[in-house]
Amino acid sequence: MPDNLPEALVAVKRQAEDFIDKVIRPLSDKEGAEVSEDSIRSVKEASRKAGFFFKTQPVEFGGTPASTLELTVLRELFGRTNLPLTRFVFGPGPGVLHAVQGDLKSGYLDPVLRGEKRGAFAFTEPDSAPRATWGVVAGDKLVINGQKSYITGGGSADFISALVNVEQANGDKAGTAMVVIDRKAQGVAIDRVFTSLDGSSHVSMTFENVSVPITNIIGELGEGMPRALANIGNVRLMVSAQASGMCMFVLDFIEKHIKSPHRSGVPLGDKEGVRLRFADMRIETFVARSALYRTARVVDSGDNSVNETAITKVFTTETAGRVVDQGVQLFGGQALVAGHPLEKLYREARSLRFVEGASDLLRLNIAKGKLELGKGRL
Repeated sequence: MPDNLPEALVAVKRQAEDFIDKVIRPLSDKEGAEVSEDSIRSVKEASRKAGFFFKTQPVEFGGTPASTLELTVLRELFGRTNLPLTRFVFGPGPGVLHAVQGDLKSGYLDPVLRGEKRGAFAFTEPDSAPRATWGVVAGDKLVINGQKSYITGGGSADFISALVNVEQANGDKAGTAMVVIDRKAQGVAIDRVFTSLDGSSHVSMTFENVSVPITNIIGELGEGMPRALANIGNVRLMVSAQASGMCMFVLDFIEKHIKSPHRSGVPLGDKEGVRLRFADMRIETFVARSALYRTARVVDSGDNSVNETAITKVFTTETAGRVVDQGVQLFGGQALVAGHPLEKLYREARSLRFVEGASDLLRLNIAKGKLELGKGRL
């Protein structure tokens, strides 16, 4: 539950609220439709001084990694502000590069954590592809062919961490692998750049006989899918916290609206129909937050949490969709005007149901996790 948090975590939450009031809101008041580079730098500098920046970074890089529960509290709180500058509070994390050594560490992980390089995660295959992206072992090289269709931030990334099905030179299957591919390597091409409903930027990328050192494989052959899913699981819980914060922003926004004077002579909040809809929004948000915080504690316990993170991601993002939709309905037509806070959230909420696994795909995995693998809890 969001209640009964450890006192130390309550103190961190208060510190974050103070950070929002003294850093994020004043800078946001100066911004127009787009955030400026100066404001981003200011947020990062202030975050370093406050210690938030290092909560997503490993100890060996000077980080002070927070627990999943602490990150959940903070991400939900930042999501509740609905202010874009909160995206720059935390420093870059290692992602799938966690615990790599040698050339991968010095050439990719270290520069990422210093903010000198950016990576992108390539998992999704196009529906029309004749086969999933594959790589063939050729001596000390891996030759990769295929296509990834939905690489978020891929256009500005320095390298791609791609899930690849690996084969030996004789055609034997060697399992999946997460492979680091330089964006400017020969044979790497962006065949499409596009923007999705929520305004985020993505690319579709092809690989034609791309040769990378075998040492660019993260971990061991056969570990690709588990490593990819572990990274996706972390992102799913992050998205869930954002969705919960989104719901809380809408509730705050609509509560203020329905308490305000109205042309009918009485506040909208005095009308029974409005109260029923507002009550439903509160009920669903309460349950979504309860699931979110329970799952964060499961993750911190070290138990298998694949099913729980998938369940939470489905429920929180679908709840956000319904809460935002009801918010638009209660506010009225002005909420559909471009630039209105609810118009923006409406687009973002719809996109969240696809991020790191579409809802129905996750439903199938949740059922499989119990019926075939015996995983998950109630």
